[in-house]
Amino acid sequence: MIPLLTWVFPDTLIVIAIILVFAVASHLLLRKAISMMTNQMVRKARARAEKDAGGATSAQVRVEQRTATIGSLLRSIVAFVVWIIAILMILSALGIPLTPLLASAGVGGIALAFGAQSLVKDFLSGVFMIMEDQYGVGDLIDVGDVTGTVEEVTLRVTRLRDADGMVWYIRNGEILRVGNVSQGWSTTNVDIPLATGQDTQKAIDVLAGVAESFAADPEWTDVLLNPPSVLGVESISAGQITLRMSVRTAPNQQWAPARALREASVTALAKAGFRAPALPSYDPNI
Repeated sequence: MIPLLTWVFPDTLIVIAIILVFAVASHLLLRKAISMMTNQMVRKARARAEKDAGGATSAQVRVEQRTATIGSLLRSIVAFVVWIIAILMILSALGIPLTPLLASAGVGGIALAFGAQSLVKDFLSGVFMIMEDQYGVGDLIDVGDVTGTVEEVTLRVTRLRDADGMVWYIRNGEILRVGNVSQGWSTTNVDIPLATGQDTQKAIDVLAGVAESFAADPEWTDVLLNPPSVLGVESISAGQITLRMSVRTAPNQQWAPARALREASVTALAKAGFRAPALPSYDPNI
C-alpha cells in the first residue's frame, strides 16, 4: 500500500496524513462497534431482569458492570493495536527500515519481559479476574491477609477498605484465593444466649414467631431472600444455652436485618419470661 500511495502522492506528508486519517477512522469505527456490542448486552440483561423479577436485580447489575469493564478493556486493546500499526506504517513511509527496528524491539521486549514479570502477571490475573467475575465493586471479600469492601478494580491492582477504614492496594497477581461474601446472596447467624434451666422448646417457639413476624415486616421484604430460620440449640456451657437463628439476604445486606432480628428476639424472650445468662461477678479486690 505504501509504494502505491507514494507513487500517487509523491509528498510524504500527504502519505502520513492519509495514514493518520485511516487510523483515526478505524479507531473510531472499532470503538463504536464495541460500544454497540456492550450496549446490546446491557439491554438484554435489563430485559431479562424486568421479565424475571420486574426490575434490575443484583445479578443483572453485576452483568452490566462486568460488560462495561470488558468493553473498556477491549477499547484499550483496539487503541493500542491500531496506533502501533499506524506508527509502523508512518516509519515505513519515512523510509526508515523496519527490520532492524523490529529485531531490536524483539530483543528489548524479551529483556523487558524478564524485568516486568510481576507486571505481566498482575495484568493477566486482572484480565481473568474480570472475565470470570470473581468479584466486583461493592463486594465484601477475603483475600487472605485482608478482608474488606472492594472500592476499585483495575487490571493491575484491587483497592479494598477494611472495617477500620484503612485502604489496601493489592496487586492482582498476589491474590491467590478469594472468598466473596457478597456474590449471589449473603447469610449470617444470630445467636441468642439464655440462662440454663429454662424450657428451650418454648424459647424456640417464641423465636419462630419472631421470625415469622420479621419476614412479614415491609421494612425487610426487599432485603430478605427467605424468612429467618430457627436452627435450635447451638451450644451449652456453664450457666448458658445459646440458640441460633439464620438469615439469608440480598448480597452484602445481612448486617442491618441481623441486628434488628437480634433485638426483636431478645425483647420477645424477655416478654415471655425468659432470663438472660447471669453476668460473672466482679471482685474489686482481685
